[in-house]
Amino acid sequence: MTSPMTGIWIVIAAYNEGAIIRNVVSDVWEAYRNVVVVDDGSSDNTAAEAAAGGGIVVRHPINLGQGAALQTGITFALSRGAQHIVTFDADGQHQVKDIARLLHSLCSEEADYALGSRFLEAGSNVPAARKLVLHAAAAFTRMTTGLNLSDVHNGLRAMTRRGAGSLCIRQNRMAHASEILQQIADSGLYYVEVPVTVAYTDYSLAKGQRLAGSIDILVDLMAERLQR
Repeated sequence: MTSPMTGIWIVIAAYNEGAIIRNVVSDVWEAYRNVVVVDDGSSDNTAAEAAAGGGIVVRHPINLGQGAALQTGITFALSRGAQHIVTFDADGQHQVKDIARLLHSLCSEEADYALGSRFLEAGSNVPAARKLVLHAAAAFTRMTTGLNLSDVHNGLRAMTRRGAGSLCIRQNRMAHASEILQQIADSGLYYVEVPVTVAYTDYSLAKGQRLAGSIDILVDLMAERLQR
């Protein structure tokens, strides 16, 4: 009998994450053996380190952006028969234990999307300036999509096969996250928010989780909206 775990795929988009990706992938692989890492044109040893951690590596010859890398990973997972897909960040911010919470919510709530939120439980360690911008982004998203979400730029999300098949990600940078939410709204499929933990480490902060990156969220939201 086929284990239900074979139908769960974890998608990780990675760009120049050689310093940490092996640990991230191996931690996920210990719990979920189907891990696909999309190396988005890295110039370091990301691909080799991801493979050493147990991941199946798909490579972009040039850097196409996180949105394109996620779409490549989702398409790959669907081609392998995935019934549930989880997107997971490469920089160590996400917790493997939260994957089970997302998957449980998909099943218990009969939802097609379970979206991670760092604001649903007390004790969030989000830097103050970033929290302010993220709350503004959530308000903007509610106005433009109708989705009532507390956290609109969290890369930890789970979806059913049907939900994944309704996505076609074209935007890059942070704009891909708002594009995903717009497509969820357009699909009419049921979604839930699930509390998750985001760890702001020295490494992740150095990779760009600063105020400038937070402001980029609002800029990309507005730019993506104007393109519609």
